[in-house]
Amino acid sequence: MAGRGGQAHVLGIAAFAATVAVLPFLLPNEYYLTVLIVAGFNAILTLGLNLLMGYAGQISLGHAAFFGISAYTTGILTATWRWPVPAGIAAGILLVVLVAAVIAVPTLRLKGHYLAMGTLGFGLIVYIVLNEATAVTGGPSGLTGIPKLAVLGRVVSSDQAYYYVVWATVLLLFVLAQNLVRSRVGRALRAIHTSETAAAVLGVDTERFKIGVFILSGFYAAVAGALYAHYVTFVSPGSFGFHASIQLVTMVVVGGMASLWGAVAGATFLTALPEALRAIEDYDILVYGGMLILCMMFLPGGLAEGAARAARGARALWSRWRAAPPEGAR
Repeated sequence: MAGRGGQAHVLGIAAFAATVAVLPFLLPNEYYLTVLIVAGFNAILTLGLNLLMGYAGQISLGHAAFFGISAYTTGILTATWRWPVPAGIAAGILLVVLVAAVIAVPTLRLKGHYLAMGTLGFGLIVYIVLNEATAVTGGPSGLTGIPKLAVLGRVVSSDQAYYYVVWATVLLLFVLAQNLVRSRVGRALRAIHTSETAAAVLGVDTERFKIGVFILSGFYAAVAGALYAHYVTFVSPGSFGFHASIQLVTMVVVGGMASLWGAVAGATFLTALPEALRAIEDYDILVYGGMLILCMMFLPGGLAEGAARAARGARALWSRWRAAPPEGAR
């Protein structure tokens, strides 16, 4: 069973990689490529947030703050201080990891609604600083002049090239997260989610694991923020506020809690859906909200649950067909 499960995971990742590789050639124009690049940023964010929320059961309503700290750090260092892009990205990620470590220790002592309020407060503080520190961040007008990403000395100038960079990063971080959740650490995180008290009684160092997954989740957000800043070459506080954090939580829930495939599906679906609804711009918010309500009513486990149901139904039909094939198939 374990061998078949491992083989299924490998086949799933291979199919994922093949889909990512051929998808740009199936799109009618580059606009859809841009949407997929943004979906890639969101996929990285939701993978990290799902590790924190879905597996460890720790709510974060300020996750966009880590996204913003990384984007602004690499943006300021490369645009204002003329640092090399790789150095700016490394500095942004390192700063987020340090901030996440400092924030995690007091915040994760809270539980339930208090934890949600604590992370919300952190996000609001970062948003206010980004708005008010005009001399450094540009304030509400934002920060411009951020250079494009360069890989091995070559500037990634085309959307297609950036698409492959972003989704290769998604694939790499997906494999990292998958290996984590299938390991002893993943089992400990699920135990904490089920009952923190019971996990502690069984010998799980709950505080260490919670802090660790919080930092790892921040790391994922930092990677997304760095890639985002060097793609749009402009950042402003509005992209990293409370609304962005709530949108990320929604992507995790709609995709499926404690499902890495669901995280990617939820991010892609909720990134593409508003674009698909632009044709009915007067009613797009109503349709968007209605679809989310229906999803929560009939798929409380998210898109991952829907896919699992469809797979089970297809297997059942296939089994019945093999047991008693139609007359024409005999």
